[in-house]
Amino acid sequence: MSETGTTYSRPFKGLAVEAAEVRAWTRRRTHHPDAPTVANELFVAILGSGAEVIEMGLSSAGDRLRITATGSAPLFLRHSHGPGWLIVHNLSRTSGTTEDGHSMWALMGPADEE
Repeated sequence: MSETGTTYSRPFKGLAVEAAEVRAWTRRRTHHPDAPTVANELFVAILGSGAEVIEMGLSSAGDRLRITATGSAPLFLRHSHGPGWLIVHNLSRTSGTTEDGHSMWALMGPADEE
């Protein structure tokens, strides 16, 4: 059985004030109650790397949602595994960083599973 999904992607300026728009953008595209919080924490972590532009992505497949944040600079350990990372880890099914250290992601399960 195949699963259909939708993918959204949007660049945001690497400015702290953009975090509110990241949450609103995420909220408009998914009904998962924890998705805006997770997207915010991923954005803030990439922001900490000094990226001028942060590419946010939302991809759904069936009842799963993958949230990604990508910047142009590698993450410092304190940004990829700091307090915000605990929030992401606790609200998502699984999460991680890419091998190149420029992106973070979280896989969200069904809202009623959380």
